[in-house]
Amino acid sequence: MKFRPCIDIHNGRVKQIVGSSLSDSSNPLENFVSDKDSAYFANLYKDYNLKGGHAIILNKAGTDEYEASKAEAFKAFKTFPGSLQIGGGINDENAFEFIKAGASHVIVTSYLFENGKLSFERMNKLREAVGKEKVVFDLSCKKVSDKYFVTTDRWQTVTETVMDSSLLKELEEYCDEYLIHAVDVEGKQNGPELEIIAELSKYEGGPVTYAGGIRSMEDIEAIGKASLGKLDFTIGSALDIFGGKLDFIEIAKKYSE
Repeated sequence: MKFRPCIDIHNGRVKQIVGSSLSDSSNPLENFVSDKDSAYFANLYKDYNLKGGHAIILNKAGTDEYEASKAEAFKAFKTFPGSLQIGGGINDENAFEFIKAGASHVIVTSYLFENGKLSFERMNKLREAVGKEKVVFDLSCKKVSDKYFVTTDRWQTVTETVMDSSLLKELEEYCDEYLIHAVDVEGKQNGPELEIIAELSKYEGGPVTYAGGIRSMEDIEAIGKASLGKLDFTIGSALDIFGGKLDFIEIAKKYSE
């Protein structure tokens, strides 16, 4: 069970937002806006040997804001090459650009879907573009009734794809690992969703990282218990480096590789 740090970038700035507030028509609800750039945080993670973290571009691909955030992400890769993953607007045509810039993996969600359904053709194209060992599937999910469903379009669209351990098994030949945000609690610091954590822990395969709602050391311990120590975890706005109360150094030392 390892701590995977994050660098979320919006409009060219390192931020922490409430994930469910992302929208094409308005600015998201911000928990924290840093006066430091991505290179600062990448260097911090490098100092504590925190490999396998991720940078996420929160802007819509094809916009000037996306390009500004992309340039900011590239600073992090230059600082800590081969050690950070990148997500946001990734497809088979641009994936190699990010790997060449120094990202260890590309993280993909929306591109995996075509007309609202999983596209194995697209998964194949992505695998051919950079290799399975360089791909992370972000299957972030939202609970509807009694099941969790994968979300796309920066968590704005709920698909018909059920998020469970059998889905991870089905898709593992196309990716190296998984990143799962619990969308309903992401950025809210109201506790992790232990139900989806327990489901994810049934998967016997590559690494799985959970994100969402962590606010205390007790929450981290609860994730370890619910997942039998199988899941890695990431924390954003609850960390003191992002304006929260959790001690980054304490967590980095305890849960580094």
